[in-house]
Amino acid sequence: MGAPIVVHGISVTGVRVVTVGNELAGLVADDHELIEALRRVGFYDAEHHLDDPHWIEWRGGRAHRYEPA
Repeated sequence: MGAPIVVHGISVTGVRVVTVGNELAGLVADDHELIEALRRVGFYDAEHHLDDPHWIEWRGGRAHRYEPA
């Protein structure tokens, strides 16, 4: 089974879709927004797991990057 949280590829506007399971958790433009989106859905210690592949899978771009190519 993969990570429960997926940070999807970077859009042309510099935002990334975040899903938890198959549910949309938010659109984020930086790590601060990512942490806040995850807190809203119950991951209160998200800042400690941003680089943990058991929790978060970064797709379509490098982790912590939000600039469009």
